Amino acid sequence: MSWLDDTDLDDDFEEYDESAIRTRPNPKANRPRTKRRPAHEDAQVGRVLGVDRGRYSVLLGEGTPDEHAITAARARELRRTPIVTGDQARVVGDTSGAEGTLGRIVGILDRTSLLRRSADDTDQVERVIVANADQMLVVVAAADPEPRARLVDRYLVAALDAGIRPLLVVTKTDLADPSEFLAHFDGLDLRVFTSAREEMPVDEIGEALIGHSTVFVGHSGVGKSTLVNALVPSAGRATGHVNQVTGRGRHTSSSTVSLRYEGPGGTGWVIDTPGVRSFGLGHVDPANILAAFTELAVIAENCPRGCTHLPDAPDCALIEAAERGELSETGRARLDSLQRLLQTFADKAEQTPGR
Repeated sequence: MSWLDDTDLDDDFEEYDESAIRTRPNPKANRPRTKRRPAHEDAQVGRVLGVDRGRYSVLLGEGTPDEHAITAARARELRRTPIVTGDQARVVGDTSGAEGTLGRIVGILDRTSLLRRSADDTDQVERVIVANADQMLVVVAAADPEPRARLVDRYLVAALDAGIRPLLVVTKTDLADPSEFLAHFDGLDLRVFTSAREEMPVDEIGEALIGHSTVFVGHSGVGKSTLVNALVPSAGRATGHVNQVTGRGRHTSSSTVSLRYEGPGGTGWVIDTPGVRSFGLGHVDPANILAAFTELAVIAENCPRGCTHLPDAPDCALIEAAERGELSETGRARLDSLQRLLQTFADKAEQTPGR
């Protein structure tokens, strides 16, 4: 038979046909996708101290001899999860804290509280400010700039909504008497500190910080950063001045950061935030405001469904109790404060389109 025999050629082609070639499967390429993620059982838990351009400063081993801060990035699976100052983060990777190293945040523990605000009252998109704080220290000035009671009301509403205890510091009392301003808050369970520019009650305020995570908030120019520097000398927070033409303070703190307060009686955490001139309440649940007035909330259980508890609310059990003289002087003052805070929320609702 000739070596050019057609039958032989067909046999050869059949022997080397590509469809007959057995290939080794690629286990990675053929593995079905899964939503399961590594358990990261070796993850360490640390406190998020601050955020800077996508990098997180995390304190590991808090309160132990091995306490140290590291820099970490967010894991890809957390790209839709906000990570903020105060969070308790689960971290893997290089957690040595050595220069040039980078850990990875792979999870966030359940939060005990979440302080939020919106850009304005019509904005339903919330901005998370800080997690796991249990106190809010509102800083206002008696003058220069003038105190804004309605802005303080908004801070209080946000604190009550988050389940955070509010405190109030009035600075620059050597420039003006804050009595008239403070009378606005007579009915609230609100601890108040007063401070002159040269005589800050650092020890008294510091004592209230021990054992707590306290977020400091305030209008620009009220002396918040000055107070933080007095409480935490190593903080180095920039301070500014008030524009004499506009009466507004200049923003000096550009990021939220946690700082450890160390006092004679113990330690606490100071969480300094950038100064703001507005505080939107687009996210607030008004039921949380009422819940903070425990003795009034009990009476309000007899109100009709949907009662606003405002002065013009029909058949409101709170208003009827006040008219019958069943509320003490303190109770009436607290009712006035509750109605003022609820009115702040109601004003927000009226500005929201479609409501």
